[in-house]
Amino acid sequence: MKLHELKNVPGAVHRKKRVGCGEGGGHGKTSGRGGKGQTARSGGSIRPGFEGGQMPLYRKLPHRGFNNYNHRVEIAVVNVAALAALDASVTEVNAVILAQHGLIRAGETTVKVLGDGEIGRALKVTASKFSESAKAKIEKAGGQAIVA
Repeated sequence: MKLHELKNVPGAVHRKKRVGCGEGGGHGKTSGRGGKGQTARSGGSIRPGFEGGQMPLYRKLPHRGFNNYNHRVEIAVVNVAALAALDASVTEVNAVILAQHGLIRAGETTVKVLGDGEIGRALKVTASKFSESAKAKIEKAGGQAIVA
């Protein structure tokens, strides 16, 4: 099979609807938009939930319930490769040092270290969480992975 031999499945390709091209075409006069008014106009649309000025259902019903977004815990993620890229003077790594070097936002305290990349020197890393591979790579390089 070659690219020029490929064919569409029957029914997959449709003819483009030509509107406003006369009554004989079946889509003349109002071009499938019905009569006059807001919906017949260009750009005229009614937002979802609008009930013509009547008090909409979503405003009649009480809003209650649990919203997980309000209780989320945001975790800053740092890879082992980013730790290896820190300058040689750094021997201990924590959230404050990561923020100073621009790897996480200032004020973020929950940090997870992931194992993407390689590390070749011993670092004492303090973080909230470690992936198994990250912990193994840090300890293999002679460092420590401390869960705080």
